Amino acid sequence: MAKLKTGRHTSALKEVRKAEKRTERNSSIKSKIKTSIKRVEEAVKKGDIKVALEQLAAAFSEWDKAAKKNVVHFKAASNQKARLSKLVSKIKK
Repeated sequence: MAKLKTGRHTSALKEVRKAEKRTERNSSIKSKIKTSIKRVEEAVKKGDIKVALEQLAAAFSEWDKAAKKNVVHFKAASNQKARLSKLVSKIKK
């Protein structure tokens, strides 16, 4: 990398680039989570147990992937998975 003017450090510039990439990745993952939650809630609202269970499995997968990559805290993911499970179990009865 070419020598920069004083006051600019290459390491700081690289950290900015890394932060931008991470922010983009994290927002993409969070968007997928929100979409999967909406799909589960929509299936529950319609009362379609088969679709709700399929969407629940997909939502669990999204939450687990996000927790694995530290986009969300693993306990937060667990709480949300429990909330969705409870929601789906209500229409089973």
